[in-house]
Amino acid sequence: MAHTLAQKILQKHTDQQVGEAGQIVQCRVSMALANDITAPLAIKSFRAMGATKVFDKDKVALVMDHFTPQKDIDSAIQVKNTRDFATEMGITHYYEGGEAGVEHALLPELGLVGPGDIVVGADSHTCTYGGLGAFATGLGSTDVAGAMALGETWFKVPPSIRVTYNGTLPEYVGAKDLILHLIGQIGVAGALYKALEFDGPVVDSMDVEGRMTIANMAIEAGGKCGLFPVDAKTLAYTAERGRKDELLAADAGAVYERELNYNVSGMAPQIACPHLPENVKNVSEVRGIQVHQSVIGSCTNGRISDLREAAAILRGRKVNKKVRCIVLPATPGIWKQALKEGLIETFMDAGCIVGPATCGPCLGGHMGILADGERAIATTNRNFRGRMGSLESEVYLSNPAVAAASAVAGEIADPRDI
Repeated sequence: MAHTLAQKILQKHTDQQVGEAGQIVQCRVSMALANDITAPLAIKSFRAMGATKVFDKDKVALVMDHFTPQKDIDSAIQVKNTRDFATEMGITHYYEGGEAGVEHALLPELGLVGPGDIVVGADSHTCTYGGLGAFATGLGSTDVAGAMALGETWFKVPPSIRVTYNGTLPEYVGAKDLILHLIGQIGVAGALYKALEFDGPVVDSMDVEGRMTIANMAIEAGGKCGLFPVDAKTLAYTAERGRKDELLAADAGAVYERELNYNVSGMAPQIACPHLPENVKNVSEVRGIQVHQSVIGSCTNGRISDLREAAAILRGRKVNKKVRCIVLPATPGIWKQALKEGLIETFMDAGCIVGPATCGPCLGGHMGILADGERAIATTNRNFRGRMGSLESEVYLSNPAVAAASAVAGEIADPRDI
């Protein structure tokens, strides 16, 4: 039987014969992860099931990234409880403080996840690692506790949707626009418990960071995972991080539930409007809407390529006096690279607030909460009502160039007009 990329990876991790979509298979996991919000719940379940040690201290990652630096007593307790558990279990990959970053940027950077892996995380955006060719998906904290104890979990083999991108990306249009456009086309339930498998000439020419941006938001279409074939670019990326991986792609003749083809030539920057990621419009349709905050960062667009894109717009310009422009490099490594390249100075000269490597405002945690009636444009991944603060606020999602241009203009702006 010819396998899709999802079926092929599952087959590598099970002794069962992987067949058609809907089959239940028991698979060995390569990594189980949780953060400062979800880990305490997983730890509680871990103890309740009578587990006394994790299956492999090198294959569990705990990253303190959502409410850290700890914003209040409750978040401090969450982190302390997780830290104590990591110490008790001898977990190798515990990250806090100056070593921590946004988990879905940090783990690929450290070479802890990669091609052909199965990664389960108590965070919905675990699907990010599909950009490296990993079957990576978010699970509930209880399921992750089981994986931490047993080193395996079950999956229902997902049907796959093949998404092919042709053409040439215009200036100021990138990976974020492609995934927003797709979500706008198929909706937030358009890939419910399905694998989104991406290919085509545009994917071939796209860098690995762009692929991770697209995979990151597969969950916003309801996807179980977002997957990219493992090519020479992927192998070069993981080799730099100490891994030895192999090429990996779907079999010729694999069966897909649905095949979608898009020509991206002439595409404009895409904006997801309140209050769902599927409410997508061309930037020309929302240009001129006032914003009070611009956020550049997150597990979607906080990598060095994103910061370079934003800095190119902000260089020599000033953030509008009525806008708070918050820049959060996603990891300490990205922060240092941005400092080395002069990007941090560019941001600060423009009047941006440059903060630590944290999820921060993306989930309404801290470092950029919206008041009643305020409106943000952000490179983050969700714009549900109240996502970034008040239930009476609004969040618009965009790529880094649009977020930067809007910070300068004081309103949603097309970077081609700045």
